[in-house]
Amino acid sequence: MAEYMEAHGDGAVEETAELSDEEEEEEQWTEDSPPVSCLFCHRLLSSVALTVQHCTAEHHLNLVEIIRKHCLDDYGYIKMINFIRSTKCNPSCLTGLPDAPLPWDDEDFLRPVLQDDPLLQTDPEELCGMEGSCLLSGSQPHDALLHRAQAAEERARQSEEALARALHDLHKLKLLAQGLVLNAETSRSSNLGAVAELREDEDEAYFSSYGHYGIHEEMLKDKVRTESYRDFMYSNPEVFKDKVVLDVGCGTGILAMFAAKAGAKKVVAVDQSEIIYQAIDIVRSNQLDDKITLIKGRIEDIKLPVEKVDVIISEWMGYFLLFESMLDSVLYARDSYLADGGSVYPDICNISLAAVGDAQKHQDRIAFWDDVYGFSMACMKNAVVPEAVVEVVKAETLISEPTVIQTIDCNSVCQSQLEFVSDFSLKITNTTHCTAIVGYFDIFFDKGCSNKVMFSTGPHVQKTHWKQTVFLLEKTVPVKAGEELRGKITVHKNKNDPRLLWVTFDIQDKKQTYSLQ
Repeated sequence: MAEYMEAHGDGAVEETAELSDEEEEEEQWTEDSPPVSCLFCHRLLSSVALTVQHCTAEHHLNLVEIIRKHCLDDYGYIKMINFIRSTKCNPSCLTGLPDAPLPWDDEDFLRPVLQDDPLLQTDPEELCGMEGSCLLSGSQPHDALLHRAQAAEERARQSEEALARALHDLHKLKLLAQGLVLNAETSRSSNLGAVAELREDEDEAYFSSYGHYGIHEEMLKDKVRTESYRDFMYSNPEVFKDKVVLDVGCGTGILAMFAAKAGAKKVVAVDQSEIIYQAIDIVRSNQLDDKITLIKGRIEDIKLPVEKVDVIISEWMGYFLLFESMLDSVLYARDSYLADGGSVYPDICNISLAAVGDAQKHQDRIAFWDDVYGFSMACMKNAVVPEAVVEVVKAETLISEPTVIQTIDCNSVCQSQLEFVSDFSLKITNTTHCTAIVGYFDIFFDKGCSNKVMFSTGPHVQKTHWKQTVFLLEKTVPVKAGEELRGKITVHKNKNDPRLLWVTFDIQDKKQTYSLQ
């Protein structure tokens, strides 16, 4: 461990400067005071303080001035030392550097050039404080030795934190690179990423997930969802009387049968998943096969037995509304088959956000990794945080009023508008810490309806199978009642698989991208 003396003014610098090569060879090292290699010559010195003084006197480079001029933190200081050692640069090239960019900004300079380099174990703030000091004598008091030991431990801790920050930054760079690759253009077409461009084999996994009865049972038992569609159709028979109706993604055929009962003249129901075969039996057993025609296939690949339809119905909504991108297929059907004056239902959809303050949930999901049976697994946060969580949020954990970030009119929206950027402002209702942002959606059956119907998937109403989508913050944000938490949200599809979704939040200069997959 390097020991430092009280400052003796310029004399210490002069004495160091006058050391000869022979004297250098005679310097003695102790086990707890490893030699420090000069940054610019082969000289070995007995402490960091003497090394700094030697660099100033012999090489005319004041390391403290460099640290102060460029406001180097632990991270920047470590990179500077490794840059000097690895490039063996002349001291003069460091004195006239601009404020930015610095030649050691590259993350490669976090790798030590010398193992156990005492300069890397030194806190730059402490280094600035020791300017003008020299070695303590062998009669140094016990308290001073204890202080030096504690200071060394603190430097080691800060170095570990600097390394952890570097690793975190490297992980963010990795995520950025992944995003660039996933969003890179390929030779497929100018409309890359649209569901219509997927080959059937590429989309097989999506439709296979809807082939099992379990997911349809869950949706049918979701009373908020199913009864809203039923109530819309049964209470607005004028919308369906003697009309030709298209059901996109019909599943078990429940919506098609509602439409037939509401007075539709003909219903064409389309689904690519294997559940279509059960739907055929269901329609027959309910004596509706004279009105309902079922077709297996993707709406983008098949040809309907009618040229135009008057009404398109579909339950296309995914988590956070847009996950799975089934709305793309509905818009394709609208543009291909909807007659003039016709309508898509539901016709209006809102996406909303609200702030969440749930310290226990944050502890369980995020802070948990800081101490796992006595071990730090903090790096796991880099994998945990970017995954959006679909779950039911307790209404009492909401700490802001909701705000609508996007409204979609299914009769006029185009596919490009399903990817968007929106600024938002959340009016805080509780003084606490924001631990997450929750997203949900509201659905409206409105156009031409004498009895309008809507339902919400928010935390404040009866839960649905969509639950809510939670975007956990790695670090909580302190908020006060009455103030506004401002941010920006970016929503876009994974270009290699447009059914998956990327959601990026920019809150208080901190950006985090989440995946829904």
